[in-house]
Amino acid sequence: MTAPSPVTPVPPADLPTTLGALRAAGHRYRTVKQELRDNLLARMRSGADRFPGIVGYDDTVLPEVERALLAGHDMVLLGERGQGKTRLIRSLAGLLDEWTPVIAGSVLNEHPLHPLTPASRALVAEAGDDLPVAWLHRSMRYGEKLATPDTSVGDLIGDVDPIRIAQGRTLGDPETIHFGLVPRTNRGIFAVNELPDLAERIQVALLNVLEERDIQVRGYQLRLPLDLFLVASANPEDYTNRGRIITPLKDRFGAEVRTHYPLDLELELDLIRQEADLVAEVPGHVLEVLARFARAVRESPSVDPRSGVSARFAIAAAETVAAAALRRSGLLAAGTEAAVARVGDAVSVTSTLRGKVEFESGEEGREVEILGHLLRTATADTFRARLAGLDLSGFTALVQDGRAIETGELVSSGELLGQVGTVPGLAKVLDRLGLGDAPSPEQAAAGVEFVLEGLHLTRRLGKDVTESGRTRYGDRS
Repeated sequence: MTAPSPVTPVPPADLPTTLGALRAAGHRYRTVKQELRDNLLARMRSGADRFPGIVGYDDTVLPEVERALLAGHDMVLLGERGQGKTRLIRSLAGLLDEWTPVIAGSVLNEHPLHPLTPASRALVAEAGDDLPVAWLHRSMRYGEKLATPDTSVGDLIGDVDPIRIAQGRTLGDPETIHFGLVPRTNRGIFAVNELPDLAERIQVALLNVLEERDIQVRGYQLRLPLDLFLVASANPEDYTNRGRIITPLKDRFGAEVRTHYPLDLELELDLIRQEADLVAEVPGHVLEVLARFARAVRESPSVDPRSGVSARFAIAAAETVAAAALRRSGLLAAGTEAAVARVGDAVSVTSTLRGKVEFESGEEGREVEILGHLLRTATADTFRARLAGLDLSGFTALVQDGRAIETGELVSSGELLGQVGTVPGLAKVLDRLGLGDAPSPEQAAAGVEFVLEGLHLTRRLGKDVTESGRTRYGDRS
């Protein structure tokens, strides 16, 4: 079964359909960069969200992006993987006019008041005010190319079409050209992702596009004053490992904007909540453990800082923990256990997500061990931050006189709570964890397991793993 194709937006019926009607409506031609500037200023003045879905850049990256847009500068976003560069680039299309007029049938999306090709200029002269006008939605005015070593000049700029040559046209005839991605995005935004991966000889082809706004194909030059905004992304590591942006091309970009990972814990949490597709409930304290874990991995001396630790790491960790909770719900007696994640479910991420992290060469073979240590550190830090100052003696009393509390991936909430019984201070713990006045058994079990693990990590409870894979908390002695 094939996936449904995206729905093409339908223009409103009251938009002009001829050049004469367009002029009569008072339409004014603006370049793409003028559109971006005007619409950005309008959103600034109205207080509307200028870059929906972009988290953590309000005071750092976005002001630089806005200055570049207001100046009309093409730009490069420079940053490590998983910092939201592509997301930010794609959000720029939302600053374009919702609808823009184009000459009906134009391959290059030529504006009726600003035709580019000789054929379109002749068509405008011949049809006059009766020239048919079509309307292009802003979602169709964004083009993107992931730079790969096999990308050709023909892909980006265009090439001679041998079929048209065979039909009798001369080689110098512009009608013999099959235009590439860049000119086909005329009147829009074109993005080149991972620009340093583009072969240097191919990067040269973009020089004229950025400065002179014309293109060259097969040795002859076409004066096509392209109207587009060019933006690229790059990883600093790529400058030395896989390639570089050639100096003349780098010089033609008006702005270089450095991106970064979330600067504080709250922004990391906001990003996880926004992006993670969770198949089960993940309580706030568990999400905080994962956010702290991602930040600890990013800052670890055992991890290669040049590669970075993508924001997708924390997002995938949250989704994995939610999946572990759903698995427990599915394996236990049907309908008796709601899917709520516990801190013990996070252990699985150390093995499943280690491939997302580039370790220093001397740490080979210790990847899971390092991640396990960082996860325990993140859990202990969250425990101290959330439950500092609470009297937890009721929990330590549970394991006196040789008693033990068992939990684990396939231990139901009812079984865990049955072992604990009534614990002094539990209500205050659940309140601190944001689980409410009337938590479900599964939520209460998640809170209890977090306290037990936190007490172990702060050396107030002992812990071992049974032969059946269960986790046993007992007296440290």
